[in-house]
Amino acid sequence: MARKEFSYRGYTLEELQQMPLDNVIQLLPSRQRRSLRKGFLPRQKKVLEKIRKLKKEGDPGGKPRIIKTHCRDMIVLPEMVGMTFGIYNGKEFVDVTIQPEMIGCYFGEFAVTRQRIQHGDPGMGATRSSMFVPLK
Repeated sequence: MARKEFSYRGYTLEELQQMPLDNVIQLLPSRQRRSLRKGFLPRQKKVLEKIRKLKKEGDPGGKPRIIKTHCRDMIVLPEMVGMTFGIYNGKEFVDVTIQPEMIGCYFGEFAVTRQRIQHGDPGMGATRSSMFVPLK
């Protein structure tokens, strides 16, 4: 069975990467379009500069470089596909490798800030008052 070719609004990944940024912005959903039309914030510009610097240098060694960032409101652009980002979730950096399907999403969507709480079993040692509860 042949694998389905990725396309975003009728364009392949290669076509999206060759397009000027203004044309890519026109393809994004309205919230992202509006945000990018206002221009990049200084922290977003810094992330873009790191991306372009890393692409220019190439891949020294074997392992991919991770770009760490606190910028959770950065929108995934076609030029980021294949790169690995360390996105801060408030406690640690979560490693996220950008896939073509992530284009148009925000970084913050891939580094969840809240985790499900799993409490321990109640009983001996759960609280200080349980020291005086007789064993069954």
